[in-house]
Amino acid sequence: MRFDENADLDTSNIDDLRGGGGGGGGVGGRVALGGGGLGIVGLILYFLLSQLGGGGAGGGGLGLPSGLGGLGDGQSADTSQAASSCRSGSQANTELDCEVVAVVNSLDGYWSDTFARSNITFSPPRTNFFTGGVRTGCGSATSDTGPFYCPGDNEIYIDLSFFRELETRFGAQGGPFARAYVIAHEYGHHIQSLLGTSERVRPGETGPTSGSVRLELQADCYAGVWAKHAESVPTASGRPLITDVTQQDVAAALDTASRIGDDYIQSQLGGGRVDQSQFTHGTSAQRERWYTTGYQTGEPARCDTFARGVNLG
Repeated sequence: MRFDENADLDTSNIDDLRGGGGGGGGVGGRVALGGGGLGIVGLILYFLLSQLGGGGAGGGGLGLPSGLGGLGDGQSADTSQAASSCRSGSQANTELDCEVVAVVNSLDGYWSDTFARSNITFSPPRTNFFTGGVRTGCGSATSDTGPFYCPGDNEIYIDLSFFRELETRFGAQGGPFARAYVIAHEYGHHIQSLLGTSERVRPGETGPTSGSVRLELQADCYAGVWAKHAESVPTASGRPLITDVTQQDVAAALDTASRIGDDYIQSQLGGGRVDQSQFTHGTSAQRERWYTTGYQTGEPARCDTFARGVNLG
């Protein structure tokens, strides 16, 4: 996977909070399950807290924060760092933060066009880079939570060091297309929020057929849909922003999906016992299956994990 070297990048939907004094608050942060659900590996925190006797709330999910507030008290958005270094596709090919900016640009382009063709109003999410901890519309969180989407403010949050964790702790293959899957998954939660799908899920609901699992698998499918069209989303110049997506890239994305299934996390990081009653994101096989469904069909309508009688895999 490569980015068009001459493409102009748009950082208008990026807030760079690194060094902004966001702070975490609480063990591992307490991000609202809310409408959009936790991030792609939010369940890790629950299992680690469970092993340590920590503060996971009833039903096996993370508790809602005591108050929902926006950014404040010393944390300010500053796009200057991202804007100064992320101006073209050439930087996206060499610098991680610019790579994420480019992926967000592509996601904005694909989903805005898809909504327009369906005559549905679209508003893109903001994406926030942070380091260590951050305050959000869903409360405070630390980097341990992993990337997440907050339905309280309709924004995506990511500490870029997470990608290194995926490779070093989880053994994922890594690479730009695998990293793009992570961003596209969180973006999928924004799509669910806009369409009202998130409201069908009760906070704290767990289990192999729970609404939480269905929501996460659908976000995986939406990520695959975008991936199918990634090479055709144009920049302002009319040329595709992303090129040269190979089968190896797709395999790397699937490998990442397999490393963050409930069963893999429980067996590898959660003490070795798989407890389906605590599933919140789906198994590794399910996550691969629904990403593949999106990638093979390229149709968001094929991602209805809430349909009556649907086989989740």
